[in-house]
Amino acid sequence: MASPALPRPALPARAHEPRPVVSPTRSVRHLGPNWYASVMGTAIVANAGAGLPSAGPGLRTVCAAVWTLSLAMLLVLLAARATHWTRHRDQARAHLLDPAMAPFYGCLSMALLAVGGGAMIVGRDWIGLPAAVALDTVLFTAGTVIGLAAAVVVPYLMVVHHRIEGASPVWLLPVVAPMVSAALGPLLVPHLPAGQAQQTLLIACWAMFGVSLLATLVMLPLVFGRLVTGGPLPLALTPTLFLVLGPLGQSTTAANKFADVAPGVLPAPYAHGFASFAVLYGVPVMGFALLWLALAGAMVLRARRQGMGFAMTFWAFTFPIGTCVTGAEGLAQHTGLVVFDGLAVFLYALLLTAWLVAAIHTVRGLVSGALLAGPAPVPAEPRPATARTR
Repeated sequence: MASPALPRPALPARAHEPRPVVSPTRSVRHLGPNWYASVMGTAIVANAGAGLPSAGPGLRTVCAAVWTLSLAMLLVLLAARATHWTRHRDQARAHLLDPAMAPFYGCLSMALLAVGGGAMIVGRDWIGLPAAVALDTVLFTAGTVIGLAAAVVVPYLMVVHHRIEGASPVWLLPVVAPMVSAALGPLLVPHLPAGQAQQTLLIACWAMFGVSLLATLVMLPLVFGRLVTGGPLPLALTPTLFLVLGPLGQSTTAANKFADVAPGVLPAPYAHGFASFAVLYGVPVMGFALLWLALAGAMVLRARRQGMGFAMTFWAFTFPIGTCVTGAEGLAQHTGLVVFDGLAVFLYALLLTAWLVAAIHTVRGLVSGALLAGPAPVPAEPRPATARTR
């Protein structure tokens, strides 16, 4: 009797066979608001670099080029996200109801604010001061409105609709957005009419400072309590520990910016009070930021040893460290201590390293399509094999 024919092995795909093409519209279906973190991380490289003690014409030119890149990224991402909301509303609503994704709507606000502030810091070298003021006015206004809305809407969704198993550093994203407005709003104060207009904007920034700081003080103990009682975060989420540095460094930056613009805008007692507050608040907060940096860094090294690979959460390394750079630069200016200059340079080196790692892996993921692919389908349960008898 002839033996039964064996099944032929599947032939490998030919190298010249074209890969299936993914349409641009379909490719943005899984493009979430977390992508705005890449814009924030790029803009802060330019904004922080311009304030370094060794910043010269050459460094300012490089920073202006990086700011231009962040502006281009913002425009492309805004268009892609508009397509996402227009053609994939089901997925957009799913993001809002996802407790892991909804807090990233704060990143939209901070991306607008970071790019707008960068226009005033270094972008004006290329586009001129009037255009920089106009651009920052639009982006600051839009970013502030969106940030204040996110600071209310996202916590509301967390309470009413989300089912949350444990606290996460990502919770800080919507409440830190008003602090970014507080830190960058003073850049526009000198360009407003003297008197009520300047005072109103400065006091509004001071109010947003309080909104963000008090909300952070409510949430930060929950985050640390989660680590102590629940153990380390999952490997892919470990970089989000660096998000805690955001409100710390940004509030220090804001306090120093208030001290810069308060003279001539507010009465003398308040102007002097802001100058004192910048140092008395900024120094201990920067100390705690360095403590958290060491703790978060140790946790990241541990996760890396356990096999942590690249994810978009790597962008959490960039903007928070950048805010600590600008905070250290402000303290160096108001204390005159060289140690803060050295700290700013050291932190900026970390920022550049983190940005390069995140940017290179993001470009690779975009080229391969891996970062825009949807979640892998869950494999179906195999059917039990049945033996056939003769």
